[in-house]
Amino acid sequence: MYLPKTYEDFKKKFPKIFEDYQQLGKSCRKEGPLNEKCQDLVKLGIAIGANSRGAVMSSIRKALASGATPEEIIHVVLLSLTTTGFPNMIAAMGWANEVLRKQSEKYGDKS
Repeated sequence: MYLPKTYEDFKKKFPKIFEDYQQLGKSCRKEGPLNEKCQDLVKLGIAIGANSRGAVMSSIRKALASGATPEEIIHVVLLSLTTTGFPNMIAAMGWANEVLRKQSEKYGDKS
């Protein structure tokens, strides 16, 4: 999975903080009843609300890996329209389309 250089640099420079952060994420995921796919779609919605390109793209890759379909991902993006506004939703749609296109090319699905 693609990870930005800044992320990798942080991991190398602050390994203990990175480890603690990773553990916190794991603990949060284990605490409730949502399955992995649902969690990944929720995290995508949060990333869209934060207008974070990197987090949106990462969340989409994770959601796909946990079994979400491109249609489900686009639906999450569309749901953000009335909460985060049109410009934010359009930005997220562009990021989603970029990840989905790359994923499609990677696995040979040119549809």
